Amino acid sequence: MGRNVRKRRSPLAVRAIAASAALAIGGGGLVWANFYASAHEENSSPNTTKAATAQVATISCPDVGQKLTNVPNKARGEVDGELATLDQQITAAYQRLATTRDAQTRDASFVQNAILGPLKNNRSVIIDRIKLEISRVGGNAPSSLDGLSSCTGTPASQTNAGWGNNGQNNGGQNNGGTASPAPSPSASASAGGQQGGGQQTGNGGQAGNGPLAADFVDITKVQANVPRKARTRAGGSTGTFTTSCGVNANKKFNTDNVIVAPGVSNGAHHLHDYVGNQSNDAFANNDTFAAAKTTCANQGDKSTYYWPVVRIQNGTQDFDQNNDGGGKEGNVGQIQQVKQAQIKFVGSAKSQVVAMPKFLRIITGDAKTTTNGLANANAHWSCTGFENKVQLTQQYPICPRGSTVVRTFAFQSCWDGVNIDSANHRTHVAFADAQGNCGNGFKAIPQLTMRLVYGFRAPTLQNGQIKNAYAVDGFPEQLHKAATDHDDFINVFDDNLMNKMVNCINKGQRCK
Repeated sequence: MGRNVRKRRSPLAVRAIAASAALAIGGGGLVWANFYASAHEENSSPNTTKAATAQVATISCPDVGQKLTNVPNKARGEVDGELATLDQQITAAYQRLATTRDAQTRDASFVQNAILGPLKNNRSVIIDRIKLEISRVGGNAPSSLDGLSSCTGTPASQTNAGWGNNGQNNGGQNNGGTASPAPSPSASASAGGQQGGGQQTGNGGQAGNGPLAADFVDITKVQANVPRKARTRAGGSTGTFTTSCGVNANKKFNTDNVIVAPGVSNGAHHLHDYVGNQSNDAFANNDTFAAAKTTCANQGDKSTYYWPVVRIQNGTQDFDQNNDGGGKEGNVGQIQQVKQAQIKFVGSAKSQVVAMPKFLRIITGDAKTTTNGLANANAHWSCTGFENKVQLTQQYPICPRGSTVVRTFAFQSCWDGVNIDSANHRTHVAFADAQGNCGNGFKAIPQLTMRLVYGFRAPTLQNGQIKNAYAVDGFPEQLHKAATDHDDFINVFDDNLMNKMVNCINKGQRCK
């Protein structure tokens, strides 16, 4: 049965909401602004990120969506729409901050008076709407929502507070972590970048919102940090099932996210690569997915696999340089197509696996770790030839000659046995523990793993400058940090192929 899709909110309506909530920041994010930009910085080429003397400040807003763990099904469409409005407000506020540096320099109270005060009121309006939608269908909104309207200004020295040394998430799967301790406050505060028009900024990157030189590390100088895998016990499942769905040769891109923001154009605020199902956009539903074409070699797999694109910030722009979700929101540079997209499902160290329910939705990683911390970070960055030694979550690797960048994801492998989604898109699935156990009555399902291999030239880091930096697309206020990487999946295997997958994995076979 297809998922109910709420009435489409037109782009004009979204803009109207953003305009009516001018300066409001919602959803959850850190918004950066230059308070004292140096007038004496020497410009360099557009593909260079260099040290700057600008001081930066952040505005930290609670992530409302992560607090909504129990929203009645009848209210989820409207609640998702309101959460998307909060994200739109973040974007509008970030753009305003980026264009009011002079005012901030002249008036020390500008951010407080022009942003933080109005921000609390505007967020309260949206949060009240969320509470109303929940109560309207008989649900009870969390009492904690009332405390999520306020945002606080935060100095740059605190932007990495709370980030652990290994980035371990709550499922114990993300053990790669950072190559070194998080960048020092002074490094974060002083690193800057070259904007496309030659204007120096304090947040790094070609568009002035990252990445910084501190976001990169020479992988040859990183100590091995990959832990041992859980040992397979008697009764475990050791088989694998591989599906081949191409590398997005069709160039299917959009800035939607049908899981998080169904019915909302540009709900992701960044560009996604897609393989598999070819009908994935903001307005698709289960019936749409079932009837779609697929790029997968086995036509029984109409699943949709999608992830943020990677771009090289070499001074060039791509087709979306003037589009929402693209250049308008700080996602700039030359889009890099993956050379390999390896999709494999694996078993459980402790038990047999059961079939995934059709239309199961899973998001792994967190696009807002700059706000939320690393609890749900689950993307790994490495280089060919180093994958068994070093995996990173908080920094991008600089690969040696003959080696190239690899992104890997290991999705949640435990399912609650009932739901294909949850209000915060997390609590219906979970990671197994370090020994491979699923807790809380959850069942082991085939674990989706993805390995994305690129072929672009490595950036260079010299004297605090990063040339030809690359970065994953993201929400503009998240500053293109490596830890914000994430991956999305909706299961649209037909029953016969899903059963084949389960049998192969449980019998220890290698199947395609």
